[in-house]
Amino acid sequence: MSGDGNTGAPPRAGVTTAGGEDADAGSVHVIMGRTKTRIVLTGEIDALVSPDLVEAAAEAEDAGRPVEVDAHHVTFMDSTGVAFLARLASRSTTRLVLIRPPDVVRFLIEVTSINDLLDVVDSDPGVDDSVPEESPDDDTDGPAAA
Repeated sequence: MSGDGNTGAPPRAGVTTAGGEDADAGSVHVIMGRTKTRIVLTGEIDALVSPDLVEAAAEAEDAGRPVEVDAHHVTFMDSTGVAFLARLASRSTTRLVLIRPPDVVRFLIEVTSINDLLDVVDSDPGVDDSVPEESPDDDTDGPAAA
């Protein structure tokens, strides 16, 4: 239990800001691209973001495209994050790509042997394929301009 002022225990360093918000709260974002799906993880990937991870995995699976996970900004990961990566890797029709994982994530995927199920890349291959080529304003089916 982290400190709350009532127990006398000190708060965990770097967890709560002066405004009371979680400084390293985890977040999960899914970018549906034209040819692949990118999932961006940031902050603490733990049980608090578990519902978001489940939803992101379901979206990626439903899309049926290759999946890449950008873990560059992960500051902490527990078994929840490891299970998420294992689920994605085992259910994907192509090899999961893990982009720029920090040391804490590298350690976990090596210890759990999940690194056998995915490819780790140390540079971002770019988001060109993760961002649709055409903007919503493009009218490719309409009449040609004269």
